[in-house]
Amino acid sequence: MNNFILIFFFLSLGLLLQRVKQFPVNIYKHLNKIVIYLCLPAITLYHIPKIKWNPELLFPIGAGWICFLLAFIFFHFLGRRMGWSNKLIGCMILTAGLSNSSFLGYPIIEALFGKKGLETAVLVDQPGTFVVVSTLGIFVAAFYSKGTPDALGILKKVALFPPFLTFVFACLMNVFQFEFKEDLQPILLKIGSFVTPLALLSVGLQLTFDRKSRHWKFLRLGLFYKLIFAPLVILVLYVVILKQHSEGIKITIMEMAMAPMITGAILASTYGLKPKLSSMMIGFGIPVSFVTLAVWYFIVSFI
Repeated sequence: MNNFILIFFFLSLGLLLQRVKQFPVNIYKHLNKIVIYLCLPAITLYHIPKIKWNPELLFPIGAGWICFLLAFIFFHFLGRRMGWSNKLIGCMILTAGLSNSSFLGYPIIEALFGKKGLETAVLVDQPGTFVVVSTLGIFVAAFYSKGTPDALGILKKVALFPPFLTFVFACLMNVFQFEFKEDLQPILLKIGSFVTPLALLSVGLQLTFDRKSRHWKFLRLGLFYKLIFAPLVILVLYVVILKQHSEGIKITIMEMAMAPMITGAILASTYGLKPKLSSMMIGFGIPVSFVTLAVWYFIVSFI
C-alpha cells in the first residue's frame, strides 16, 4: 500500500510543481540522468550477483525480450505504413515494449504471491526488462532520435551506457561468486530506492492533460499493446504452446501486464522521443493498469 501511495504522491507533486512559476520545470532532465546513471546501476549491483542460474529461468528472463522485440516489429512496420515520424515510433516502442517489472512489479507480486514470488519478479526484471532497456532500449532511442543513424555511433552508445556496463560487471561478479561486503549492501539499496520518487517526480513534471492533444490515439494504442496484447502473447506462448503451468509462469504473465516501464519513458524523453507522450504513457498507464492487473490475476488463477 505504501508503494501505491508513493506513486500518486510523487506524480501529483510533479503536477503541482508545474504550476509554481519560480520552479525550474526543466529540472526533470537532471532527475532523469540521476535515475539512469546512478540509481539503476546500484540496483543492478545489488541483485545480479545473487541470482542462482538454471534452465527454467529462461522463461521469466525471456518474456521481457519477447515483448520488446514484438513491440519493435509491430510499431516499426505500423509506423512506417501510417507515416509516423521516427520519434513517434521510437517513443511507442520504448514505452509500450517495456514493463514496470520492478517498482510496480515487486510490491504487487509480493502482495499476490508472497516473498517467494519476488525471486521470479527479480528474474523478469534484472536479466530481463532491465537488460533490454540497457541494450536494445538505448539502441532504439539512439536509432529513432536521428534522421540518419550512425550504426557505429549507436553501438558505441550502447557499449558505453553506464547501466549496461554495470550489468556486465555485475554478471562477472555473479560468475566469480563475488559480492560486495555486507556494510555496502544497504548503501546500494538506499541509492536504488531513489528510483521511485525521482522517476515519478520527473514524469509528473512532464505530464500534461491537454484534451486537444494529438497523442490520445497513440496513448490508447500503446496501452492496449502493453496492458492487454503483450501479456496475452506470453500466456499463449508459455501456457498454450509450451505447456508451462508453474507459479513462476503466472508471475511472469503478471509482470508483462504491468504498466509501462518508467525508465523506458525517461530514456525516450532524454532522447527527445515525444516526451509528452512518454509521460502520458506512464501517468495514465499506472492507474489503468490497476484495473487490467485485477483481470489478469483472475485469468492466471485458472492456469
